[in-house]
Order: sequence, then structure tokens, then C-alpha cells
Amino acid sequence: MNFLEKLLQAARSNRSLLCIGLDPDPELMPKVDVFQFNRAIIDATSDLVRAYKPNLAFYEALGIEGLKALERTVAYIPKGIPIIGDAKRGDIGSTARAYARALFETLGFDAATVNPYLGYDSLEPFIEYKEKGVFILCRTSNVGSAHFQALTLTETSRPLFELVAQRAREWNLYGNLGLVVGATYPEELRRVRQICPEMPLLIPGIGAQGGDLASAVRYGVDAKGEKAIISSSRRIIYASKGEDFAAAAREAALNLRDQINLYLAASQGEAP
Repeated sequence: MNFLEKLLQAARSNRSLLCIGLDPDPELMPKVDVFQFNRAIIDATSDLVRAYKPNLAFYEALGIEGLKALERTVAYIPKGIPIIGDAKRGDIGSTARAYARALFETLGFDAATVNPYLGYDSLEPFIEYKEKGVFILCRTSNVGSAHFQALTLTETSRPLFELVAQRAREWNLYGNLGLVVGATYPEELRRVRQICPEMPLLIPGIGAQGGDLASAVRYGVDAKGEKAIISSSRRIIYASKGEDFAAAAREAALNLRDQINLYLAASQGEAP
């Protein structure tokens, strides 16, 4: 089963477009170790998600013990749920090959996020893993993304993020590419979906960053109401700092999943 098949199967099984970011921050976590924290979150939410997304920075910042916790976390996640390694890698070919091998073979992620700034040869080593998903940064959720991504190109009279989406569509020979588009920019999300009608979109920015959930669902899904991966991290995993953190995370995830489904039904003209 390739990444996209696994993604769609998990979404249909759990009736969910929700992805939970497993981003352990010792300043926000209750007093448990990283793997215990992740395990509790996974146990509480695995029937509510279509994917999990660990951000490697939080594990790398903890040194070897953090990477060991990441390895254990990846192994613990139920096999039917895809895991997106949020690494945002992008480098010259030989280094990119090592990054791709690290993410897909050593760490065992089903998909990874990559940075297209160095061009196609920096992405090709990832794309060649045909069974894996590759999410290209396109219009990211942070405010500073406008410094480059929103600039209008003289040659095309189109913003850079649109060119990235167009290139991704051309490069998607194996059907394993997706794009990262923030919920904080709904009009740009709508435009990317128009350019790439069948490509999966990873949509961060809901919750702490203030992205509009209704617009994220409406503009993010494809014609079948699928292929949007709506990601939330802090809103769910830090719903409580107390001993009830896992129960609080489940409640937050359940509420968000159900809210997404209500917006999805409305966008598809269906009864909730």
C-alpha cells in the first residue's frame, strides 16, 4: 500500500481529515518523558485521525534521547495510520539522497515535507521513493512566508507559490506529491486547489496560528471531499498540562474532527 492509499483508507476508516502534530515541547508538556507523552496521545486519539505528523525539530533539540523517543513513537503508531515526517528538508542531490534515506528508510516515515528552494534536483531523491508521500512547501502558514512566496514573478505575472504548485503538478509523475498550504491564507489555498485539483494538501495553521477552519475544509478538499490533511498540534496535545492531558487531547481532537466533518458536509451539500 502506498502513502496515498494508506491516507485515504485511514481517513475513511476514522471518518477524519484530521492530522495531529506530535511536537513535544518540555516547556508545555506535563511531567512525563517524551515517548510516554506521545504514547498517551496516540492511545487517546488513534481512532480520530487520518495521520500523525512529528516535527523533527522538537526531537533533535533533545539530542540522542529525543531521537530515540521519535524512533519509538514511529514504531508505536498503529500500522494503518500514515506518519508524516515534518522535516522540511532541501539540499543538493547527494545530501538530499541521504536525507531521503534517513526519513524513509532509517526512521520509517510514510511521507515527508521538503523545501523546493534548491529546485527539482534537490527533490528528486525523495520523489524517487514512489511509495512514499512528498509534501512540497508552497504557501506556508507563517506571516513571513509573504516575503518570498507571495512575490509576483515578472515572467509570469503570477506569485511564486503558484509557480511552485504548477511545477509540483508537472513533477508528479508517480502520483506521490502533495503541497503544504497554510489555513491562514484561504484565498491562496483555493487557488492552489484549482491548480492541483487531485493532489493531497497538507494544511497547517489551524488553532494557535488562527487559520479559518471552514475555509480550510471548503477550499482544501478535492472534488470527492478528500485529500485535505488538516493539521493541528498545540490545540490538541497541550489541551491540558495536568494528569488528564490524554483525555483532554482526545476531547479536543474529537471536537475538531467533528467540526471538520460538519464543514465538509456543508461544502459537499450533504446533511451533517
